Amino acid sequence: MPAPTPEQSAAVDAFRRGDHLVLQAGAGTGKTTTLAMLAAGTAKSGRYIAFNKSIANDAAHKFPSNVRCKTAHSLAFGAVGHRYGSRMNAPRVPGWKTGASLGIAINMRIRIGERNVTNKALSYTVLRTVTRFCQSADRTIQRHHVPRLRGIEAEDLHAQLVDVVLPYANRAWEDVQNPQEGVVRFDHDHYLKIWALTEPRIEADFLLLDEAQDTNPVVEEIFNSQRSHTQLVMVGDSAQAIYGWRGARDVMSGFDGTQLALSQSFRFGSALAEEANRWLHIVDSPIRLTGTPAISTRLERVREPDAILCRSNVGAMVEVMRLLEEGRRVALVGGGEALRALARAARDLKAGKRSTHPELILFDSWGELQEYAEYDPSGRDLLPLVDLVDEHGVDVILDAVDRLSVEQGAEIVVSTAHKAKGREWASVRIGEDFTEPMNQEETDENGAPLPGDIDDAEARLAYVAVTRARHRLDIGGLGWINQHPDGNPGGTHPRQDREPPSPWDTLGPSSN
Repeated sequence: MPAPTPEQSAAVDAFRRGDHLVLQAGAGTGKTTTLAMLAAGTAKSGRYIAFNKSIANDAAHKFPSNVRCKTAHSLAFGAVGHRYGSRMNAPRVPGWKTGASLGIAINMRIRIGERNVTNKALSYTVLRTVTRFCQSADRTIQRHHVPRLRGIEAEDLHAQLVDVVLPYANRAWEDVQNPQEGVVRFDHDHYLKIWALTEPRIEADFLLLDEAQDTNPVVEEIFNSQRSHTQLVMVGDSAQAIYGWRGARDVMSGFDGTQLALSQSFRFGSALAEEANRWLHIVDSPIRLTGTPAISTRLERVREPDAILCRSNVGAMVEVMRLLEEGRRVALVGGGEALRALARAARDLKAGKRSTHPELILFDSWGELQEYAEYDPSGRDLLPLVDLVDEHGVDVILDAVDRLSVEQGAEIVVSTAHKAKGREWASVRIGEDFTEPMNQEETDENGAPLPGDIDDAEARLAYVAVTRARHRLDIGGLGWINQHPDGNPGGTHPRQDREPPSPWDTLGPSSN
């Protein structure tokens, strides 16, 4: 165990006093090491609740024997999930078949706005509604659990969808709760929710909740309900709360307990800490990072980075295609299935068939998607996909996915920022799909749109992306922050050294 920093010593002292404790731990500040320090100073029994199984397994080697390391799902399975063993790992069934078993007729169609919502879209929405309910702290399915579908996002249109979906969603949830048989494919979020509804008691002297900023409300409710009989410690980074789209929310800011911070990053030097602090300022984070003086980190053009981090799967697809065209050995974090699914969905639409892909499920044709991506503000993030397919064709994209390398044998790794969370590389370039927000209603004297407000979720994702580098960072697609009013709060900020434009620049996705 290394010698504690003053911040870590303060955390140990608060824990020994028996305080309920919140640790805001910035990127690379050694949060797991700090939690191990807390546990090593007591003989009491504890539980460490991890974000996923791999983190739990890794933590088990770092914590003393008085702490048991599990995920929330593992605790739930031991309590109630095992009763549903006969329903686990059932064969995958197309959503529309499940919907048909719940009463959604195969020929069912409803018109909402300019979109025809088919039985397949309804079935998908019903199953997603149940998933969102399972991630929530609610005791019954509510209207806000029904997800929004592209093309009918407006409130009045969504309300029409909700009225149709809710009865089927309630029928699906009744099906899920049968431990013997059912038509809905039973998964891990189902037994976690069933366990939460029993108001469980976790027997331990203290609980350590890791990655608390990505906790969904159902786990938050379970954790907080233990307050009366055990000491609660949560650790995470509010600025890295990037999973709101799948039900997670930052539970740290409003937690009733002693608030402490870990701000000394052991991952990178001062220059990158300053860059990270720009984004921490934008999201109004309670911490600012300090780099390690002994680590040299530079912000500069990186022609051959170890990793390229993109905002979206579509952006990652663009980068992969460009690198393969250059003859590079490319790996994609998480594999190529997400890209393959998007390409197949595009092929269906181009062939005149509707797709079952969640992003494209309401479009009747490729032309309709092209129009939506080009002219509807809600569809602008799909425009790179449309351009890529129109330029290269689906078969070329699918062939590119098949040519991906494994990380161990790759020259360069491409990842979305979401999947890069928890990872680090010596050198990183930020992908070009982190585009600058623009205010289309306000213009300068030349008629050009003025910079728009930076969305908090986008700023948190940018913070995660820039803090994956140890020694060299090319801010690439986030370079616009150097001219944005919100990117210069103190009058100075680190500027990335840039060379004159070269032919290399024209190969990036910004040229689409």
